[in-house]
Amino acid sequence: MKWLRASSFAATAGREVASFARQAVLLPYDIRSPVIPPAARDGDDVVIVLHGLFASAGVLRPLRAAIERHASTARAVRAAGRPGAASNAASWSVHTATMSYAPGPGVEVLSSRLAGVVAALPAGVRLHLVGHSLGGIVCRFFAQEIGDPRVVQTISMASPFGGIPRAALLGFGGARDLDASSPLLRRILLGTARSCVPHLSIIAGADTLVRSPIAHALPGGEVRVMEARGHNALLFDPEVAALVARRIVDRRLGAR
Repeated sequence: MKWLRASSFAATAGREVASFARQAVLLPYDIRSPVIPPAARDGDDVVIVLHGLFASAGVLRPLRAAIERHASTARAVRAAGRPGAASNAASWSVHTATMSYAPGPGVEVLSSRLAGVVAALPAGVRLHLVGHSLGGIVCRFFAQEIGDPRVVQTISMASPFGGIPRAALLGFGGARDLDASSPLLRRILLGTARSCVPHLSIIAGADTLVRSPIAHALPGGEVRVMEARGHNALLFDPEVAALVARRIVDRRLGAR
């Protein structure tokens, strides 16, 4: 039994190390300006994906590609199982967008920047906000505090809604907003009851950034725990990408 636990820990740690290595390679990409899908049209679904601290939009490239790929497959499968739905499925597409930001700005500033990305998209698209770590906090703050009627749902991946002890010691806005005593986090938690935007918390079961990872799910929302995955491994996990894509299509077609 001890050997099995040690083997499982080693595998999880190995995936996390590999995730850090992939991030290092992808960091230089997509940092100069927001990535806006040029083919997005009224009636399409646009998934805006935001990264965490000390990352960039470049690290999201594999996830964004996987979401678009899985969404296309899920859309075809749903249409095949519903009489008369094939023509409807062909009339809309799923696109992804993103933006980069340095570690310094706080959640409110980043939400204002997200508003700029949202404003650049066609007025008739449906928006799904997906964020990893700090990015998930930004997505939820935007949905609750700034708002846009086009937002269909928010999804967080390993986002510490419960706060990280002593994060404020890092001394910049984004870290202060992630601190366990953060007024901004309390503001989000208190506002969830008033929001009609549904939320899914995807939890990394082996997240070492926080204790009791499941305790950091957004209260009142749905929760999915990805066992044996670390904080950064979620970014490159095919099961996570497929889950996000299914949620996009399910919201469109009314399935759950």
